[in-house]
Parts: sequence; structure tokens; C-alpha cells
Amino acid sequence: MTVKERLVKEIKVLNEQQLHEIEEYVAFLKFRSRFVLLPSFDESRIAKLYKEFAKKDRELTEEGMTDYASSLIKEDRR
Repeated sequence: MTVKERLVKEIKVLNEQQLHEIEEYVAFLKFRSRFVLLPSFDESRIAKLYKEFAKKDRELTEEGMTDYASSLIKEDRR
């Protein structure tokens, strides 16, 4: 007899309250499985990508700061 078959057999004899508890537990298992299946992070790969794009990120940040500062000045003048 498979696990599924044994569970079905056991479920057939449970009362309504026990069935609700089983239902909640199944929902919990489904919820938990969404997080267990998340890929793990490869820190060395992330560090390599960070190093590769750090200069460009700084340039974009500086470029954005000029626009942001200009926007603040215009806003203050209103």
C-alpha cells in the first residue's frame, strides 16, 4: 500500500474537526514549499557581478543625483 493510499484510508475515518486540521496542515505544506524551492545564492557570482557593474552603477547614481538636485531646486522655487 502506498503512502497516498494509507493517507486516504486514514482520512476516511477522521471527524470534521480533524479534517479541518489536516486541511490547514496541507495549506501550510504548500505555503512552505514555495520558499524551500527558492534558488540559493552563489555569493561569489554576486560579488563578481557587483564588481563588474559597480563603476556603471556609480556613474548612473551621480547622473541621477544631478537630475534629482535640479528637481528639488525647481520644487523649492514653487
